Amino acid sequence: MSGRFSLGLDYGTSSVRALIVDVQDGKTVGEGVSAYRSGSDGVLIDKENPHLARQYPADYVEGFVESVRSAIEQAGRDRNFAPDRVIGIGVDTTGSSPMPVMRDTTPLAEVSGFEQDPDACVWLWKDHTGHFEAGEITRIGRDLRPQYLDKIGGSYSSEWFWAKIWHCINVNPAVYEKAFTWVEIADWIPAVLSGVKDALEIRRGITAAGHKAMYNEEWGGYPDGDFLRQLEPKLLKVRETLPQRAHQVNEIAGYLTAELAGKTGLSKGIPIAIGSFDAHFGGIGSGIEPGTLVKNIGTSCCDIMVAPISEKLHDIPGLCGIVPGSVLPGYYGLEAGQSAIGDIHGWFAGLVSETNSRKKVFKQLEAEAAELEPGESGLMALDWMNGNRTVLVDQRLTGLFVGLTLHTTAAQMYKALLEATAFGARIIAERFESYGVKVERVINCGGIPYKSPHLMQIYADVFNREMELSRSTQTASLGSAIAGAVVAGPEAGGYPDYAAAVQRMTGVLETRYTPIRKHVPVYNELFAIYRELHDAFGVEGHTAELYPLMKKLLEIRERSGGAE
Repeated sequence: MSGRFSLGLDYGTSSVRALIVDVQDGKTVGEGVSAYRSGSDGVLIDKENPHLARQYPADYVEGFVESVRSAIEQAGRDRNFAPDRVIGIGVDTTGSSPMPVMRDTTPLAEVSGFEQDPDACVWLWKDHTGHFEAGEITRIGRDLRPQYLDKIGGSYSSEWFWAKIWHCINVNPAVYEKAFTWVEIADWIPAVLSGVKDALEIRRGITAAGHKAMYNEEWGGYPDGDFLRQLEPKLLKVRETLPQRAHQVNEIAGYLTAELAGKTGLSKGIPIAIGSFDAHFGGIGSGIEPGTLVKNIGTSCCDIMVAPISEKLHDIPGLCGIVPGSVLPGYYGLEAGQSAIGDIHGWFAGLVSETNSRKKVFKQLEAEAAELEPGESGLMALDWMNGNRTVLVDQRLTGLFVGLTLHTTAAQMYKALLEATAFGARIIAERFESYGVKVERVINCGGIPYKSPHLMQIYADVFNREMELSRSTQTASLGSAIAGAVVAGPEAGGYPDYAAAVQRMTGVLETRYTPIRKHVPVYNELFAIYRELHDAFGVEGHTAELYPLMKKLLEIRERSGGAE
């Protein structure tokens, strides 16, 4: 395999990253990043509607060319590299991020008359405008097709495929009527790179279909027409364009076109793997296996686990799906997550100072927070600034601080927010384990774990278990590159399967965060308070005695060395 390379493309919230790696050991030889040109940090927003988040699809194609060129230029410093030695391509994206397209796969946002219409663009993963429709899908689904909901945690989210399409029907029927169908960008981008010109020929991936669009082979694929008719008869138009079978990531979506090869310097005809989501490929890039919880911590957080298909799994309430083959072939893919992590850090840093650079503010807050003992501030927060993805599946929940006084500092509030995300993460891990999915190891990846050692220490203390870091700081891109190496196959210098590729191309750092013994009991007390608030505000019908919670926080503060 010496001298063979694969390309991983990671389409994130604000940019696309191209990673060229040596298939022999997963070492990065070239990297390129292209920021999306449209909107605010790549996102089209509406100040009057905080639930809206869209993207312009042309940014993806432009980003491909720009990022790949940069990666190839950097890779050229490696004496073994040449562009014609790239043997496979993998693509991951955010999700659920669907968009309306024409029959020839042209995005509706590029059709005359719709160029300035945000509803004709990509409905980004964090667009929650369809919260009403999601609630109706859950309500009607519980009566008519409870099995649909059982496989996705019991509730349908406003972040997902059908809720967004139905909302478009309700608010902008002209967009819906003009479009031929809707496609996840995880499926559309590989199709565009391989020159697919008929939307009916796009090979749709099991990850997006199973976790976001209620696809399952147990009931023949996507939701049946009778069910969709009960939601909204117009949805049948999209249903009729969907294939009978969704594809796993060891299958080929297509082959790189001569046009795009010429624009980047790659060879035409390189196989492109079926597209997936960033967190799922991040799991692969972190070396996921049964018993390993991979936490992709960035703008938001996505938790991924796998379990052998040969073992019976219970349906788990609150998860974003249990889907055969959605992460690795031969395994159930289990997805959970939190709707905001890095977004919370950025929001709070912006509040603290509008004059200093955000990087300086983070550095100062991190240092000051690290000096505080657990419980010293007397604060507790709920980390729902962007709703709750798991286990409550409610995007209309909001954030909260309890315990504020006239002496509260910015560092104390920042630390309370870090702790809140850790408590929310622990609730997810306990939900896995309560339904028989044992968490034996936690590997963290994404941007935040490498930028915030203090956060990782808090996680270790709150979980009372060791926190590991993926060796690669770009695990989603690496996972995509691994997919490229697998679809290339051993004949081209790749791998016969994911097991062989993951073993050779992934690993963890020597840096590990172990629990600080004296912190664990304090965090157990604080976690109990967090859970009371979590259930009081997030669980319908829950009866909680909130009166003593402020007093408990004061007691913990006094014992922890805070002001009396």
